[in-house]
Amino acid sequence: MWQRSVCVGLLALALGYLCVLGPELPPAALRQLSASLLGTLRRARSLEARTVAAWQAAIVRPARGWARVAVGVNACVDVVLSGVKLLEALGLEPSDGKNHAVLNSGQDLKEAFAHFMERGAAAERFFSDAEAFRDIARTASEHPAAQLYVGGNAALIGQKLATNPDLKILLCGPVGPKLHELLDDNVVVPPESMQERDEFHLILEYQAGEQWGRVRAPAANRFIFSHDLSNGALNMLEVFVSSLDEFQPDLVVLSGLHMMEGQSKEMRQRRLMEAVASISDIPTDIPIHLELASMTDQDFMSNIVHQQVFPLVNSIGLNEQELLFLTQSASGPHASLASWSGVPDVGVVSDILFWILKEHGKTAERASDLTRIHFHTLAYHILVTVDGHWGNQAAAVAAGARAAGTQACATDTIDTSKVFLKAPLEFVTSHTEAPSKISLNPDEPVVQWHREGISFHFTPVLVCKDPVRTVGLGDAISAEGLLYSEAYPQ
Repeated sequence: MWQRSVCVGLLALALGYLCVLGPELPPAALRQLSASLLGTLRRARSLEARTVAAWQAAIVRPARGWARVAVGVNACVDVVLSGVKLLEALGLEPSDGKNHAVLNSGQDLKEAFAHFMERGAAAERFFSDAEAFRDIARTASEHPAAQLYVGGNAALIGQKLATNPDLKILLCGPVGPKLHELLDDNVVVPPESMQERDEFHLILEYQAGEQWGRVRAPAANRFIFSHDLSNGALNMLEVFVSSLDEFQPDLVVLSGLHMMEGQSKEMRQRRLMEAVASISDIPTDIPIHLELASMTDQDFMSNIVHQQVFPLVNSIGLNEQELLFLTQSASGPHASLASWSGVPDVGVVSDILFWILKEHGKTAERASDLTRIHFHTLAYHILVTVDGHWGNQAAAVAAGARAAGTQACATDTIDTSKVFLKAPLEFVTSHTEAPSKISLNPDEPVVQWHREGISFHFTPVLVCKDPVRTVGLGDAISAEGLLYSEAYPQ
């Protein structure tokens, strides 16, 4: 670090010396020397500082922004604390990891937590035993280290968007007294959306390098579980859709479909069909963004992709776990890949994103509305759009990445001493067609490429070295990306 500071000081001194000698040098020579020294000075700054400076120039508001955004339908109170501390408080001993689609006991809880902690991966599960969950939730909420926050993807996206004073936000979901108290004043909750008791979700966080028994976390992340029947049945979906006539939104943001996994297969299928009917009632001139979340039932995901929901929405947001599960469920490209190894390969991610829009997105022959995907992972983001439907996406992907750095570190602006560049400096854009090889330039961190009428916007993320809070990070990223996006009238 001190070498870079000395270098910067010497370069500044040289520039000052040039100013003194300027009158005695030919103009062409002065321009060449100045440009060379300024270029060297820029390169002497850290990669992180150069990326932030370039983002600042790239992040501009769209020509036509949103004024009113309706968000639904999952909402709750998040109880956030260290997973290891809660498991210790419950008297659960460390054990080997094992994945469970549904948690039925404390044994299942500790095995599932160890499984995902060992991989540094986010996950969300339903806890089937109501009485056991109440006991665990009581222990968690009364723990001295516990913190209570707005929770649920929809509520978190609404809360993030509400920080913009020019936006009016409608939130529909099961809103209890504690959640209502936590919400921003700029968030409107319809009276029909209020209920007497809050739904609680337990967020077990772990830090990079944290150890529990033999398990060591390679990255900071969180494991979420709940016994949430209101959100699980999408109880507020019809209230949400019926409230749109009066609210008249410019944009609808929908989330919570993943919560239905706790229902029986028959109940889930019936409710999904009802949800599709309700979503179909939303006027087609209002863009709909669907935020996905962790799921475990491949048939359910396949139904969402192939048969029902994807054709009705204009945009989706998802992370690397959800993307891989989606391609495995729907037999897409690279479906044989069992899991990611380290930072997800950009070419593999690009192939899957391209396939989603090519096979399930809007074309001249297909009646789908899907034209946009916001993919986010720890090290980078990619925004993919069908040409002619969205604008300002370079600014949107940069804004989403900037939000990841500020929220994880709990800072108003990115502090370059607290973040690091983890994205690959070189990558290929595909593994299924003749790829382009791209070298990342921190002075131009938003990289674009095109493939058969589909545009890709890539940018790195400046990863927080010591994250303060990882919960809701994906929701904040999607919210910020949407805030800077412009949907073209069709």
